[in-house]
Amino acid sequence: MFPACARSAIEPGGGLRIDAPETDGIPIAVFHTEDGEFFAVDDTCTHQDASLADGWLEGCEVECPLHASRFDLRTGRVDAPPAKLGIRTHEVTVTGDTVYVTMSTEAPNLPPGVRPGATAS
Repeated sequence: MFPACARSAIEPGGGLRIDAPETDGIPIAVFHTEDGEFFAVDDTCTHQDASLADGWLEGCEVECPLHASRFDLRTGRVDAPPAKLGIRTHEVTVTGDTVYVTMSTEAPNLPPGVRPGATAS
């Protein structure tokens, strides 16, 4: 578990890209829903190299800004194509004003040609 950001750093309905040593070269996105929940997922869309933190949040779904694939933040499941593979989710704990993330031990689903440490568009 590592401190990802301050709770106040993400407005409700927003997301924040985190690229820290603890993410092992795979940037994550932390989202703050309008309902006050926090979720963390791998930041890169599995269809093509795009940052999900730059996408649109509606409820517990994020829409990729590039081709409109949608992912469920609770499960990582794809809810709308063109993406076919889900995204990896991470455990979030909020204590005071700090959002902590525990990285998943599952292998990430990265789009073709993207390797850990590469930068999303």
